[in-house]
Parts: sequence; structure tokens; C-alpha cells
Amino acid sequence: MRVTKFEHATLRVDIGGDALIIDPGTFTSPLDDLSGLVAVVITHEHPDHWTPEHLDRILRAAPGTPVFAPAGVAAAAADHEITVVEPGETVSAGRFTLRFFGGDHEIIHSSLPRVQNVGVLINDELYYPGDSYAVPEGVEIDVLAAPLGAPWLKIGEAMDFVLAVKPRRAFGVHDMTLSVIGRDMHRARLKWATEQHGGEFFQLDPGNSLDL
Repeated sequence: MRVTKFEHATLRVDIGGDALIIDPGTFTSPLDDLSGLVAVVITHEHPDHWTPEHLDRILRAAPGTPVFAPAGVAAAAADHEITVVEPGETVSAGRFTLRFFGGDHEIIHSSLPRVQNVGVLINDELYYPGDSYAVPEGVEIDVLAAPLGAPWLKIGEAMDFVLAVKPRRAFGVHDMTLSVIGRDMHRARLKWATEQHGGEFFQLDPGNSLDL
């Protein structure tokens, strides 16, 4: 299995000719290689994680591809067929088994409505939490896609999240709101947190891949 990071929060996961796209949003360039696509996962409704334009483009290139997302996304994308998923559910698409965790987006501010968010565990190997610190209890995580920066993120809390998950490997996502200096500083903090339980942290820039 190979995971490729694109700008901000978007990932592509490939295994045996099947591909999975996660969270194609506003800060991500159009995805031009959609070969083998068997599913799209959208963790929540905020535009930095999905846009109608991205979803339209993907579904034109791969008609009939199932899209898995919480109810808030289904309501926002009413002109698309969305399969609603909730924490505790497991679905399959091609060679992928997707298990969902969490339920809520981290709080940005009390004045802003809190939306649904699902973290996704892919083939019991790669965990992507979306915009949350939801820990998949009772699961040993091989690879963690850990958030680096956001309006809701405090780096100490992100470090605690990595310490709680104890991944064997980790890399940073959700980073387009950071300066280069801020991104590198936050990567260093999450590298430290990953190494506390013997894990290894990888610095992935857009287009870089990691083989699982």
C-alpha cells in the first residue's frame, strides 16, 4: 500500500491497482491522475476538505465511484449520491476496508457551529483523523497522518494526540495555513512525539509518497 500526500489535507492511497482519495479541498490543486479510483472519503463539510468542483471533476473522471462521508457532507452535497457513514461503521471498496472513528470536529471557537467529522482507518494500517484528535481505541496504528496546523490546532495538543496514538510511523498533513518556518517547527514537534514510543516521522511534501 502506498500513500501520497497532496496539498493540505488531501491523500491518495493505492493498493493493487485500486485507489482511494481522501479530502480533496480548496487548498489542493486539481487531481489529474484518477486511475483505478474505487472510493472517495470526505471527513467533514469544511471547504478545505471538499469542494463541489473537486468532487464533480473526480466523478466525471470516474463515474459511479462511491463517496463516503458524514451526514453534514451529504446535506451540503445534495446533488451527489453520498453514502453516509458514522463512527463505528466499517465499509469496503475494492481492496480497501474503511473503519470510521470520532464523530465531531475539534472546537474552533464557541461562536462557530461544530460539525460532524469522521476519522478513517484504512486496512487497519493508515489512520487519518480529519480535523479531530479522535484516538482509535484498541487499535495499533502503523501509519498516522497527523494534523500540523489549523485554526483549531494547538501544537501541544497535536503532540499529545500523537503520543496517545503511538504510531510506528507518522507524517504531517493539514499544513497549508502554516508558513514554511511554522510548518518545519511543527514537524519537529510531531517528530519528537512520534519518537517517544519508538516511531519514525516522515516529512512529506505535496507529491511525496510513503510505502506502507
